[in-house]
Amino acid sequence: MALRTPRAMQVLHRLVELEEHVGMLWHRLITHSSVKHYPEYAVYLDEVRHSAGVMFRALGGDGALKLESSPLTEYRTTRTLLQRVAGSNKKVELAWRNESTLNLPACIDAFPDILLNRDLYLWLAALASGETGYMHEQQGSNDWINHNQWLTCKVLKTFPGLRHRYQRLVDAQLALRPETNKLTAEDKKLELAIQRALQTPGEAVAESYSTVDWLTLPQPVFLWLHPSPPTKKNSRQSDTDYAQPEAGGEVVEPDEKRRYQAEKVEMPEGEKGLVLDRFENIFSWAEYIKVDRSTDEDDDIESAEEAAKDLDQLSVARDNKSAAKRIRFDLDLPAQESDDTPLGDGVQLPEWDYRKKELVVDYCSLQPMIAESAEAIELPAALRRTARRLHSQFEALVPARIWHRGLQDGSEIDINAYLDFVTEQKQAQAIAEQGLYREFRGGIRDMACLLLADLSLSTDSWVNNHARVIDVIRDSLLLFAEALSATGDQFAIYGFSSRYRAHNRFHILKSFNESHSSISRGRINAIKPGFYTRMGAAIRYASEILSKQPASQQLLLLLTDGKPNDLDQYDGRYGIEDTRMALLEARRKGLQPFCVTIDEKAGDYLPYMFGADNYVVIRKPSELPRELPLLYARMTN
Repeated sequence: MALRTPRAMQVLHRLVELEEHVGMLWHRLITHSSVKHYPEYAVYLDEVRHSAGVMFRALGGDGALKLESSPLTEYRTTRTLLQRVAGSNKKVELAWRNESTLNLPACIDAFPDILLNRDLYLWLAALASGETGYMHEQQGSNDWINHNQWLTCKVLKTFPGLRHRYQRLVDAQLALRPETNKLTAEDKKLELAIQRALQTPGEAVAESYSTVDWLTLPQPVFLWLHPSPPTKKNSRQSDTDYAQPEAGGEVVEPDEKRRYQAEKVEMPEGEKGLVLDRFENIFSWAEYIKVDRSTDEDDDIESAEEAAKDLDQLSVARDNKSAAKRIRFDLDLPAQESDDTPLGDGVQLPEWDYRKKELVVDYCSLQPMIAESAEAIELPAALRRTARRLHSQFEALVPARIWHRGLQDGSEIDINAYLDFVTEQKQAQAIAEQGLYREFRGGIRDMACLLLADLSLSTDSWVNNHARVIDVIRDSLLLFAEALSATGDQFAIYGFSSRYRAHNRFHILKSFNESHSSISRGRINAIKPGFYTRMGAAIRYASEILSKQPASQQLLLLLTDGKPNDLDQYDGRYGIEDTRMALLEARRKGLQPFCVTIDEKAGDYLPYMFGADNYVVIRKPSELPRELPLLYARMTN
């Protein structure tokens, strides 16, 4: 039996270190040789999101589409020996679009030039702007090459200023294409067709190349839109799947913002489990992000994130066990149902179906509710100093008292009007009927404002270590009411949330026919997170209330922290189109809709819904209580 002396153990330890060092060098060498990327010249979507979005919409792209990062997609292409050894080149981020989203790579580092990588983002946005309706889904996968040629010709013909940028990108792309003399006859034929299509997009390829029938795909063409990556059809949850929040655990934000394809599965038996986090601000099932993770394992969140990156399809199931830590992806925790009292039998409202281009009558049911049991309160002490300052500022909005002359009746005779009357009478001129009285009184602010507050699930998230979104909204509503009380303007405050089309909750916090008091403060103080955000129904009902107010200026002010969504098809474009139609209906009634949001991504959808000048984003949610009243003052002064 050999004895392990200290000297032998030291040598063994050094050998292990040397082996690890050599292995690491070998891994770096193989990976670097097999992957042609230039991370030092990388450009990320977040850096160009605004520019790409502006170009897409300015060139005529569908304003309802959201700009998102595309998920890593398994790509069946021929790999070199080094790539097979390194295990690389299995997945790729492609540019593609569907009914509701324009998907661009989260990072582009294909070219050794940062300007080229940035230009590629802008070119893809311009190319996608040429798509109309579902043409890409119907035609793109059936004749991929010819379709991209057609798109390229359309964009270059309409916007010839892009030709120089396109040619630079083509030259860089051709330099990355595989050498045809190393390809099989069939692959060589396809590769030559792609290169010819890139160089001369106006020359149609004779054959039709359908990606559906290919066993092996060609090397990715970075300048083109690819057919939508295949996804499994996911079954919908039942109404009660997410009625209660997940139990306990610290919530951790992922380091990398990336979307994954996912599917819903049944909960497996045994100790191994899955943790599901649900989130509200989504456009489709493909955007759910789940992590395969047992509830009773250690707290190594990083390993869960790494595991998620390696999976093609993430499967989720519901588990009622608690976890030490959970990864949060736009997480919204459901709240318990409100105890507000329903008023009446509810209201039936229409909803716009953009796919059918029709307004479906009596499609939604909205229930007005009021918190009758809410305790009447005075303004919280923490807000009184700010309220006093706002009260002084808003009093300045009240028109000063002035003399109103030429009245038929008043507090005293108007001497000037009387002298004019006598002079005309002496000169035997025709005496026009005129008022001979005057009165000293204030001016008139003929204003009516209805503030509609989003009380959905996402308001239960935390703004900072001290307050949630719902707390910020509560303070904002209290200060808003105090400020408007100083002007004498007519105003009302309502809240809303939803759960499917048959359960739209409309909370009465302060109506037009009551004065602001400790009772309305108590209702505002009692607000709490509800369910989801079916904006269309709430806006239609609020518009009906506001349009009945006798005022020359009627302002419909929407306060929200996210985009329209619900558990059914209201997610994504359907909800955005319905909300947009509800706002158009409000404008036809003479109302002025305006949105105040704390959603940093609001620029992706609010310009399409409200118009470029009819919304504002509050970058620091904690400043909303102070900013909201001041914003109203600027809008109405």
